[in-house]
Amino acid sequence: MTDEFPLSWLFYTLAALLACSAFFAMSETCLMALNRYRLQHLIREGSRGARLAGALLERTDELLAFILAGNTLINAAVTILVAEICRRVLGNGDYVLAVATLSAGFFILVFAEILPKVIGATYAEPIAVASSYVLTPLIRITRWPMWLVNIFVKAILALLRIRPQTERSEPLSMAELRTLVLEGGKFIPKKHRSIFLNLFELEDMTVDDTMTPRGQIEYIDLKDDVDDVRAALATAHHTRLVVCEGGLDNTIGILHVRKVLNATRHEQIDLKGLREITREPYFVPAGTPLLNQLTHFQENQRHMGLVVDEYGEILGLVTMKDILEEIVGEFTSQAIGSAALFHREADGSVIADGTCSLRVLNRKAGFSFPLDGPKTINGLLLEQLEAIPEAGTSLIVGEQLVDILQVQDRMVKVVRIARRAVPTEEAKAA
Repeated sequence: MTDEFPLSWLFYTLAALLACSAFFAMSETCLMALNRYRLQHLIREGSRGARLAGALLERTDELLAFILAGNTLINAAVTILVAEICRRVLGNGDYVLAVATLSAGFFILVFAEILPKVIGATYAEPIAVASSYVLTPLIRITRWPMWLVNIFVKAILALLRIRPQTERSEPLSMAELRTLVLEGGKFIPKKHRSIFLNLFELEDMTVDDTMTPRGQIEYIDLKDDVDDVRAALATAHHTRLVVCEGGLDNTIGILHVRKVLNATRHEQIDLKGLREITREPYFVPAGTPLLNQLTHFQENQRHMGLVVDEYGEILGLVTMKDILEEIVGEFTSQAIGSAALFHREADGSVIADGTCSLRVLNRKAGFSFPLDGPKTINGLLLEQLEAIPEAGTSLIVGEQLVDILQVQDRMVKVVRIARRAVPTEEAKAA
């Protein structure tokens, strides 16, 4: 029967079968390699091909069963066709079967497997969207035959007591989302990627990590002379100030400088007037996660909170601006805050205040201090030395060499930090 067809027709048929097999292999690879988040974005933009591809991926078992069935039938036909071509060209010798088998395997492997799958993986998105227009009607047409095949497969699985797991979408953890952002770095602008990564870090941060220490809180004391209080208001670096009587241990509220300006439009305000326009303080427990505190600020319509420990002692001050700067970076133009607590020398070392946060030094100066203990460089050095050090003391902390330059009031005031020179293998051998 096959001798009635010209040999050229057999070659054309072989090429067509290999193209069909390549289409199935390419479709399988590109649909499985398709970025699901990018696909959802295309669906929201109204792409019909993306919607069809999404519908196919929602029933992966049906999709793969159809592709595998089509590929199997086509590859079997390719094998028979190659055998017939070899018989016509080479005759009926004993070696013809071996040549036909090797030839069929070569054609299927190169043109129906490796080449189309590499192309499918390289151009996954456009090929997946285009192939969905072809696969969708084909799957609908062959749904009943494939249903019978699936029934047979499920019966065998039941006899073997194998229960296939249904595919389910599991939520990504923060670590997985962070990896997703890092891996997609070339598709995300640098500034946006930095904000995303800062948000992930915020998950593990508390108000203790970003608060202004108690010793650096700017406040006005109503026990002071009224002229001193007015001078403090006139030279204040912040728009909101802590108001106390006799020290921070007796804090009575938070004062907005704008209210002072409104109250002094007609006459000088006195201490009693300041007390009247002072808003009651807002206290924040130490250890409160930053993301939770950001929500609390919004709910309570507050911009500033005093961080207190379990005994009610004031440890520091945290503001909404501090939390936002942890996300988007510092945006103040004043030489205050973390930027004023350290500066880089010409030799590459860093001169830092003892109250400077370890997290700030790691992020902005490129060091690698541990963050699971003390929050400041002073606290870290006191923990390492287990005593109040003297000026001139040097010690190595991880990869950093720290020189203590100044000690005052039982705390480290100024340090010089440099990266420790790690000896090379040649230096060790010498």
